[in-house]
Amino acid sequence: MSDAQGPAELYRRSLGLLLDKDIDGWTALIADEAVFEFPYAPAGFPARLDGKDAVAAYMRGYPDAIDLREVVGLRIHELREPGTVVAEWRGVGRIVATGAAYEMPYVAVVTVEGGLITRYRDYWNPLAIPGSLSDAVFFDAV
Repeated sequence: MSDAQGPAELYRRSLGLLLDKDIDGWTALIADEAVFEFPYAPAGFPARLDGKDAVAAYMRGYPDAIDLREVVGLRIHELREPGTVVAEWRGVGRIVATGAAYEMPYVAVVTVEGGLITRYRDYWNPLAIPGSLSDAVFFDAV
């Protein structure tokens, strides 16, 4: 990964990989020592993942649970803090197990160093998943 790719471009690329269901490609954008945080994680969901391997394990089953088809209204705000952006968007698709519609707003604070994601704070609300929450869970309970 080239240092020339800024955080906004890297984030856009990461969303494209999620839409392509390329979890290995998505994971390749993450630094080995990355920290992912989920401030609104309810019981049974991880609040923090330490390291690329933990993030990869968390995301492994994502395409089997959520069929993300569209990223709507993407807005990326570049901050004064070097390498950090705030992204707002809405994910649209289907819950694979039930076929129910999936529409979720996301806000993420993402820090990139050396062309890789080193910190990711995701303010999504898993309790907003339609239908049975257990149908869409794509990781082992922590």
